[in-house]
Amino acid sequence: MLLLRVELPNVPGSLGRLATAIGAAGGDIEALEIVEKRADGIDVDDVLLDMVDGAMPDSVVSACNGVEGVKVLWISRYLAGGNLFPDLEVVESLTADPSAALDSLITVLPVAFRCEWAARVAVTDPGLEIERASEGAPSEIDLVPGEGLGRQELGDDLVAIAPAGHARFVVLGRRGGPEFLDSELARLGHLVALAASIARDG
Repeated sequence: MLLLRVELPNVPGSLGRLATAIGAAGGDIEALEIVEKRADGIDVDDVLLDMVDGAMPDSVVSACNGVEGVKVLWISRYLAGGNLFPDLEVVESLTADPSAALDSLITVLPVAFRCEWAARVAVTDPGLEIERASEGAPSEIDLVPGEGLGRQELGDDLVAIAPAGHARFVVLGRRGGPEFLDSELARLGHLVALAASIARDG
């Protein structure tokens, strides 16, 4: 499986032209998710696709970039299975055991946001302490958390940060990209707040 992130104009027929180009280059679309709708009329979509035998990812990138108004932002292998992971499934995982919602969140965030790792970190007197981390997370997280949502770099990883209560925050890491969009930061903040609320009420 491959994950393709593209910009395309929000006009009738643009998605059809994109799908046609992907198919002609040997790609088979398995799922699609709108990541961001911008005020300038441009959408950012994540496209999960499989390749027919012998087809190359470079061919899909070239075909997509050949469609008027379309720009490929990112392409990479996608190892989380055959589907994207909508927020409804995230919420279901959080409510399955409300008392452990904040821990469950760390497990599902990497799949939901198509990134490598997630962690919940506490700000302590000596420094930062990792309270919970997914597989693939670094053993040390050296960041400067702000008051709200934010983006930083941690080595080769691009990270998104969301506050998770008093002196705690949740971190998502992507190795090499793509950069976390404003819409993804807002979505992360919403899910972290929701998990905290479920854990508190549960």
